[in-house]
Amino acid sequence: MAAHLAYALSIEAGHVPACVPYVEGCTSISRAARHGLGNHLFRLLMLPSALLLTLHWLATLVWLRRSTGDPRAGRSLWLLAPFAGLALAVYVTFLGTDGEAYRFLRRYGAQLYFASVYLAQLVVVRHWHRRLGRWDRVGAVWLAISLVMLALGLGYTAVANGFDDPKLKDRMENLLEWHIGALMTAWYLLLAWVWRREGFALGFSLRR
Repeated sequence: MAAHLAYALSIEAGHVPACVPYVEGCTSISRAARHGLGNHLFRLLMLPSALLLTLHWLATLVWLRRSTGDPRAGRSLWLLAPFAGLALAVYVTFLGTDGEAYRFLRRYGAQLYFASVYLAQLVVVRHWHRRLGRWDRVGAVWLAISLVMLALGLGYTAVANGFDDPKLKDRMENLLEWHIGALMTAWYLLLAWVWRREGFALGFSLRR
């Protein structure tokens, strides 16, 4: 939502061309949220999301252990959860800033964010399969999303190193970036549906 709202504001301000980025690839997510009011809105929404992301994966750790009965389930999430949140925060903080050092932080912040979240999602898919001992409909959809994301990620790497035409290369990278982001969001929505179906919730109480 943050990326799409920022893109709409950037179009209105004339910072980026108007198109359907999932089809035409005229701009990247970063470029759509790099300038003006769109950049401020993106930061306003995404910096709190970095904290929520960390809390989400820690809640996922609790859910995995409750649902599987294995106190060691999802141990890697202790590392992946804060790492993903920190990488996203670094990317968002330096988006729109100038300088080679800031460009380095943005680039690797985004790459590490996507990589760590993808690994965390694989942890969930693995434990879901082990919990049921088979691939049910939910697990099959999760696995399909993960495999398509992997294929798109490999495609992104191939495009980055295999296209001589800079305009075509930029367009293809943009297309893949938007689709990977959309699939990652769909993965979260499916997990939210599973939690709602199972009645999973975390509560807090203050006692005197």
